[in-house]
Amino acid sequence: MKKNNNSEQLFFKLLRAGLFLGHSERLMALEQAKRQSRANDSLFKGVDWNVIYQLACEQSVQGQVLQGIEELRTKGIELSVPKVLLLQWIGEVQMIEQRNKEMNGFIAELIEKLRKDDIYALLVKGQGVAQCYEKPLWRSSGDIDLFLSDENYVRAKNLLIPNASVVEVESVASKHFGMTINDWVVELHGKLYSSLSHRINKVLKEIMDDTFYRGEVRSWQNHSVQVFLLGIENDVIYTFTHFLGHYYKGGIGLRQICDWCRLLWTYREKISMSKLEKRINDMRLMSEWKAFCAFAVDYLGMPVDAMPFYSSDTKWKKKAKIICTFILEVGNFGHNRDNSYYSKSSFLIRKIYSFGRRCGDLLRHARIFPMDSLRFFPSIAFNGVRSALRGE
Repeated sequence: MKKNNNSEQLFFKLLRAGLFLGHSERLMALEQAKRQSRANDSLFKGVDWNVIYQLACEQSVQGQVLQGIEELRTKGIELSVPKVLLLQWIGEVQMIEQRNKEMNGFIAELIEKLRKDDIYALLVKGQGVAQCYEKPLWRSSGDIDLFLSDENYVRAKNLLIPNASVVEVESVASKHFGMTINDWVVELHGKLYSSLSHRINKVLKEIMDDTFYRGEVRSWQNHSVQVFLLGIENDVIYTFTHFLGHYYKGGIGLRQICDWCRLLWTYREKISMSKLEKRINDMRLMSEWKAFCAFAVDYLGMPVDAMPFYSSDTKWKKKAKIICTFILEVGNFGHNRDNSYYSKSSFLIRKIYSFGRRCGDLLRHARIFPMDSLRFFPSIAFNGVRSALRGE
């Protein structure tokens, strides 16, 4: 489907309104735009609502964009969304809401099952970070990711495998094990891991120590079950490194960056800036952090006063624009890319094709992060070859 600038601009305006509601200064711009467009029923001429809906689906932000539409209506801004499309949209968000309710129920049962066997796990990403949204049930859900200590990781595998209908090949290097239980994908993580660099993994190891040895956790009351989550700064860092890994490996989407923004916004008054800054510098990721800060502010409406280490320098805005182009092109987790070769090719050919694509992405990213693209290449290549040799 052909996209146009007006449709993309309105998509981002609606996403901003949905993410930060009345807190976004961009709402003022929307109101001004409406006053300047009295002769039209819609906010922009030539807007294609099918394109806006498609973008929301590609980026897994259907709920947040619909929330933006609702927010603008409360401000007296009516948008000419075709009734049939709007009903379809609402129906899909209702399905997302129902799935989230069912997933939350399953998570409560899963955590209780593990605790009955004295196995303790933290929930990372997903439904935990969803609690930072105005409407948690409107966030598109993914898998269920559990973070466990070394001992609990092994014990959880042994306990849950008999209940699984599908068991994936374990990634030994990253201590990652996936399975499907009652149609839910459950992923066990024995450590927090990045395939980008040793420096990043060193900081992630510090987060693991904070969690299991120093008890730096927060919690979410899911029904009657207390679900533990990473501590605030640690969650912000992990969320950032996780989507950065997807960015360098070709599958980043807006939903992942929205999660990061909502975490920062929700805990803006509690975050230790000194701790956050030290860990970003220890990982040597301040350039990436500032570029994505600029993207979050310029495209997602993140309030500047809640974005740590934000810089308004032109160079970061230019980098943000390139990041935006890449995100819209690839879609959430590479949704827009041709992955048909996975079903048509042998294991070795698939790995070769994936490696070639990652090299191409690294060359593109070198336009904005030249030194880090070069720094990350050996680790990405080594991990790719090792996984291929292990059949992962």
